Amino acid sequence: MSMRPIQPPPSSTSSPSSAPPHRPPHRRRKDLTLPLPHRDTNLAVPLPLPPSSAPSSAPSSASVHHHIPFSELERLNRIGSGSGGTVYKAVHRPTNRLYALKVIYGHHEESVRRQIHREIQILRDVDDQNVVKCHDMYDNNAEIQVLLEFMDGGSLEGKHIPNEQNLADLSRQILRGLSYLHRRHIVHRDIKPSNLLFNSRKQVKIADFGVGRILNQTMDPCNSSVGTIAYMSPERINTDINDGQYDAYAGDIWSFGVSILEFYMGRFPFAVGRQGDWASLMCAICMAPPPEAPVTASPEFRDFVSRCLQREPSRRWSASRLLGHPFIAQGIVNHGQVHHNLHQLLPPPKPLSS
Repeated sequence: MSMRPIQPPPSSTSSPSSAPPHRPPHRRRKDLTLPLPHRDTNLAVPLPLPPSSAPSSAPSSASVHHHIPFSELERLNRIGSGSGGTVYKAVHRPTNRLYALKVIYGHHEESVRRQIHREIQILRDVDDQNVVKCHDMYDNNAEIQVLLEFMDGGSLEGKHIPNEQNLADLSRQILRGLSYLHRRHIVHRDIKPSNLLFNSRKQVKIADFGVGRILNQTMDPCNSSVGTIAYMSPERINTDINDGQYDAYAGDIWSFGVSILEFYMGRFPFAVGRQGDWASLMCAICMAPPPEAPVTASPEFRDFVSRCLQREPSRRWSASRLLGHPFIAQGIVNHGQVHHNLHQLLPPPKPLSS
């Protein structure tokens, strides 16, 4: 004779009066052997998404955003490339407002396209003064195109910023953007000078956030356009380091530290060239001691850089903690003068012909 687990009697049928008053008798009884209800696949989200920055009852910046029809945009000249796409300057003809239009490379399968759509919709909700704004997205002629805030100063690629007060203000703005993204559980994964942009209003903003994350999940991992090894943390390049554990937030801090030190020194801070071969870069990043600020730098800056470039990820300071570092404080004290100097140091480039 087969044995079955003892279960309590179905109270909803044999004793209706014992059911809670707020549950009508016709509701499904508590039977643990019943299958779980089918989930609505339209509500399923395949990727971990950051929480909304605003309560559900309050409209977010994305919810009040007005869609810009693609037909109203005119693509102008190419202004850059990176993270699997080409960036063009574009103008919204009705308002004459300039934007950056990023065209993502590749013809993706339908499931991948839906995934990219979901990710970019989340990025539209990102709203911070030190993060490049993602305005809209279009799927046009098999091309995924993202409409972004236009930064008229260009990138910080190749900039030499030896003045520590200027560098402190620059660092503060980047860390504010990073702290915002990390609080929303968004990891950049490709912090480097070419992804740090500035404008004529003296603002410095993080660009290409999220796009690297999208491509990292949809493209071949060996594709060199996803991430830049020169700015990658040791444990991301060599998974044997740190027992194979990769803290993506700490990885962003390492990349930030390398970029800041490069600005100060005027060159890539490792003993090899930034465009060197993969093996040389890997050995320099993973095996050599982390680079340090020159002895001629202030103790505050030297300590600041060391807090970012710790070989052990858990010892790197978070973006929010770095914002309280004494090196950042000197940029706040001299905030007005720093902005003036930074604007002179980083003048907008010559107008690009359309």
